[in-house]
Amino acid sequence: MKRMLSLSILAAALMATGALAHHGWSEYDASKPLQLSGTIEESGYQQPHGYVRLKTADKTWLVVLAPPGRMENRGLTKAMLAPGGKASVYGYPNRTKPDELRAERITVGDKVTELR
Repeated sequence: MKRMLSLSILAAALMATGALAHHGWSEYDASKPLQLSGTIEESGYQQPHGYVRLKTADKTWLVVLAPPGRMENRGLTKAMLAPGGKASVYGYPNRTKPDELRAERITVGDKVTELR
């Protein structure tokens, strides 16, 4: 019984730490949606969220994607986000970081993936 209580407390502490490390979506402005198209310069397929650096005609954006498990479940593989590939994203700009966008959906080739 004592061991179960200790494990429960440890699990709760780990979950709370993860929640504090995760940023909230309120930092993105949903009233100003953007559609961006460009070339993937870099990508990451890690927790808590994947990302791409998308070079558009006027600048390079850091595009925050979904967690890798969700992307994989919806058919967006790591290989599809390879540098040099073309992508289009729809999402919301960060309120304080002018080069960051939270993607709601991404299109790579003819594959459209809903991320949220």
